[in-house]
Amino acid sequence: MLTDFFGEWLIYRDLAIALAAGLLIGVERGWTMRDVHKGARVAGIRTFGLIAGLGGLVALIAQSLSLIIAAILLIGVVTMLSASHFKAIHDPDGRSITNFVVSLLTLCLGLLAGSGYPAVAIAGAAIITGLLSMRSELHGFLRKLGSTDINVMIRFALIALAVLPFLPDRDFGPYQAFNLQQLWFVVILVTGLSFAGYVANRIFGEDHGTVVTAVIGGAYSSTAVTAALAQRLRSEDNNIRTLSAGIALASAVMYVRVLLLTLILADFAFLPLAMILTPAALVAAIIGLLLLRRSGAATTDESVKTRNPIRLLPALFFALTVAAMSLAARWAEAKFGSSGIAYLILIMGSLDVDAAIITLGGLPTDTIMANLAGFVLAMTALANMAFKTGVAGFTAGWKNGRLAAAALAASTIVLAIAGLVSFIALDIHF
Repeated sequence: MLTDFFGEWLIYRDLAIALAAGLLIGVERGWTMRDVHKGARVAGIRTFGLIAGLGGLVALIAQSLSLIIAAILLIGVVTMLSASHFKAIHDPDGRSITNFVVSLLTLCLGLLAGSGYPAVAIAGAAIITGLLSMRSELHGFLRKLGSTDINVMIRFALIALAVLPFLPDRDFGPYQAFNLQQLWFVVILVTGLSFAGYVANRIFGEDHGTVVTAVIGGAYSSTAVTAALAQRLRSEDNNIRTLSAGIALASAVMYVRVLLLTLILADFAFLPLAMILTPAALVAAIIGLLLLRRSGAATTDESVKTRNPIRLLPALFFALTVAAMSLAARWAEAKFGSSGIAYLILIMGSLDVDAAIITLGGLPTDTIMANLAGFVLAMTALANMAFKTGVAGFTAGWKNGRLAAAALAASTIVLAIAGLVSFIALDIHF
């Protein structure tokens, strides 16, 4: 008896949720079309609620009575919705096709709820309602997009969604060094950080100027930001402190990015790496903030134009680079032990810190000691900082670039000292 009551209660619950999903969508539709004259609206709050409720009943009939009857009812409902919206869509003053599509979606949500998936139905209703309510924001967003923005989104979608599901998740090749799915996942992670930085740059950069854009750009290429700001430093005598602050803060963000990637991909090396990088990151951040404060904190000057970060060929080249480094690391470990891996990561990581982190993360557990791994990654960051110091000083010139070069040099020196102290204190051996 109790089982029968519980089963009936579930049916009532599912139908109630179907109705609630339709009413939720109907509230948004009714409010959006509140100014439309009487008779011009095809469906409002009550109609959308009934459409979803009808979908729930059709699903219940299909399960309990007859699939044929349910199919006839479903065809009738879709035909009725199509006919009722046809005139409105083609009328000169009619509504767009959105209402018709939303009506079909509401019917589908009712079917889901009546079929035993009420959580999916109500969640779908909430998502659809939120999307519909953002009409003006989305249209405003589209008006701001350029061809580069569209290319960035399409390329990241290809990298993130069109490749990964079809790659095998197993080790193969010499030394079992390759796993295509894991390899492509880290490519998605790295390019995802670039994509996030680019999106944030487009949203906030123009309104908040050089400094905010430099900080955001540092999330995907502090070297590119340093080069771009150094070029401006050469010709902008009245904006030296602001531009120098941007260069310093971009490098501070770079340290955070390296630590974040290490935590995600090679967590065993995170603590020793953090002990070395944190003082240098703090120095870069403090100097950048002091320069910004003394500059008057310009927030409306021209934003930095950072390049499109999502490029398919470089992404593929990056994947090949990581694969080659993974194979080389396995070979070095087999021939020379952990010291061979350390030297290899140090050399290759000076060219690409991300690839070094990914290679470490792909190695078997206990292949290389955590302290040695953290030290080697810190030295790759040291090489990158030394390179950026030279870029800032050479590109901007001594007169205008000395503040930026000094800020980077100070962080580089602190990084070198922290690395030396760590090397001695932790008794690191190659």
